[in-house]
Amino acid sequence: MRLRLTALFVTLAMSAARAAPAPQPVDIPLASGVLHAQLYKPEGAGPFPTVIALHGCGGLGSHSDAVLPRYRDWAERLLKAGNAVLWPDSYGSRELGPQCRVKEMHVKARRERVADVAATRAWLMKQSWVARDRVSLMGWANGASALLWAVRPQSGARDLAPDFRAAIAFYPDCRISAGLGWSTRVPTLVLIGADDDVSSPPACRQMVEGAHGRSALARIVVYPGAYHDFDRANTPLHAAGGSNDAAAPERGHLGTDAEARAESQKDVAEWLAR
Repeated sequence: MRLRLTALFVTLAMSAARAAPAPQPVDIPLASGVLHAQLYKPEGAGPFPTVIALHGCGGLGSHSDAVLPRYRDWAERLLKAGNAVLWPDSYGSRELGPQCRVKEMHVKARRERVADVAATRAWLMKQSWVARDRVSLMGWANGASALLWAVRPQSGARDLAPDFRAAIAFYPDCRISAGLGWSTRVPTLVLIGADDDVSSPPACRQMVEGAHGRSALARIVVYPGAYHDFDRANTPLHAAGGSNDAAAPERGHLGTDAEARAESQKDVAEWLAR
């Protein structure tokens, strides 16, 4: 009986693995080089609403995964809702590993990563399966900081294609943007935990509140008791500084908050459906 149950569990696990969608690698032209990306796309001809998703400082993938589980989870969730999801790999494309603990970053959120966003958008505008008026941006941590730069009015594309429909930033570092009088040209949602000691919830509040009256719609949701990476599944709360993980920040605390994770999933769905 035990052998039969074991065999059943193995069969179910294999079925689940087969059912999980695999991303398709794509290459996007850059002014200097090629931007590698991973695409999750619904079956069919479309056109599909599409999300450009920006990884954090730990990078998009690993030696064994083209897309890390934390990002794959979001990709599959968005895919089930009918979206295509495209993940540009800002670090791997430049033969770089995690950048969380690198003192001199060669790929900056406000520079190279904004250029990656622009190149990715330009590539999508040429794809027949893309709903060109329903392309949105999502980003996590360093990717969210890049998003804040990419949606500023000064960063708007000069072509005639539709602009981003919406933007969602998970726990960005808002301190520089708040000090520079940030504003956005597209509806932007900032999601952060109240106890995030990697990023700064007060700076994000200041940034969003300061944009009112001179910006497209900007909103912030602060989840009580939640820390950095609250939406990442199955991650016990721990101090980042006590880890040798090069893909983790140098300071602060990281960990899942089940309530904030569930609420953020609803908030994302509602913001994208606007």
